[in-house]
Amino acid sequence: MAVMTRPTAHRQRPLLNRRLAEFATTIFAEMSALAVSTGSINLGQGFPDTDGPEEIREAAVRALRDGRGNQYPPGPGVPELRAAVADHQQRRYGLAYDPDTEVLVTAGATEAIAASLLALVEPGDEVIALEPYYDSYAACIAMAGGARVPVTLRPHDGTYHLDLDELRAAVTPRTRLILLNTPHNPTGTVLTREELAAVAALAVERDLLVVCDEVYEHLVFDGEHIPLASFPGMRERTVTIGSAGKTFSFTGWKVGWITASPELVATVRSAKQFLTYVSAGPFQYAVAEALRLPDAYFTGLRDDLRAKRDLLSDGLAEAGFEVYRPAGTYFVTTDIRPLGEDDGFAFCRALPERCGVVAIPNAVFYDHRDQGAPFVRFAFCKRVDVLQDAVTRLKTLSG
Repeated sequence: MAVMTRPTAHRQRPLLNRRLAEFATTIFAEMSALAVSTGSINLGQGFPDTDGPEEIREAAVRALRDGRGNQYPPGPGVPELRAAVADHQQRRYGLAYDPDTEVLVTAGATEAIAASLLALVEPGDEVIALEPYYDSYAACIAMAGGARVPVTLRPHDGTYHLDLDELRAAVTPRTRLILLNTPHNPTGTVLTREELAAVAALAVERDLLVVCDEVYEHLVFDGEHIPLASFPGMRERTVTIGSAGKTFSFTGWKVGWITASPELVATVRSAKQFLTYVSAGPFQYAVAEALRLPDAYFTGLRDDLRAKRDLLSDGLAEAGFEVYRPAGTYFVTTDIRPLGEDDGFAFCRALPERCGVVAIPNAVFYDHRDQGAPFVRFAFCKRVDVLQDAVTRLKTLSG
């Protein structure tokens, strides 16, 4: 009796589509695993090592117990949170938004970015992003079928700067939107009023949309945060992204939002409803309370992180790094060339064994990898004792 055998399948192409092939793995997963396996201090990934305000955590527990949000919340987000977001924008910046038509709650800022780009970008459209950029920007542009056009921030006199002439030159007839991030991750740059005014004028002149990621709005140590939507002609063409994770130290809750004109919100919601549909029901109620915390909370958060920035920045300088002290966010970028190194990837992969600290090579945030090769990013959203321990370990590099 003949034995029937199943023919061997021969795959003609890889499983992962071409648009996402370069994003199959992330440096964050690699470095976090390295931190665990070596018992190192993880200053790579940007998450706090303590929870946010106890009253806000209790607000989430209360919502769970009261049955608020345990089933599907409304698609645009619970009314309490949308009202709190609108009140926050009015109170902080004088920007008036209708909570019913101009606010959309998302599964963190990452979904807000993805939904905005998927909804607003046609295949082949060009999207300008400031390089180095948060890694999800590149992936989301690729998923939308857009063409990424980097405009590089370059270090000078201890900080990073936007070349407005380079930005203007990057705009072509195929440009659909500018993806802006201020305060900027990973460089810590906070765009000035003059820079933002120039971006706004360019967007109006060339009829461009702008997606503005402002999740670090409350983490500004030098200068001030000015929403792009507050400039003339920008409210109707700007999608502004906010997030609870960075401001309230509950990154696992994944509560973000956009504010924009009714037309833009409706457009982004068209994509968002087929991503998560809804998320984080009980946490939305808690974040609504968090946004109404007194100003003393936001001032205290800023002052605490400014002190941590200075602690780590000073320690890194003493260890031999060239340090670009950030004006905002909770990341500090360093140049490793004074240590006799020029390959950020090799440096970061060896750092845990050398001194028990994990960092991230900035080159992962660049299209032009050579531009970011000698730069390394450290996070300072950690306890003071952890940062002090890290500084002590890092000083052994130059000893």
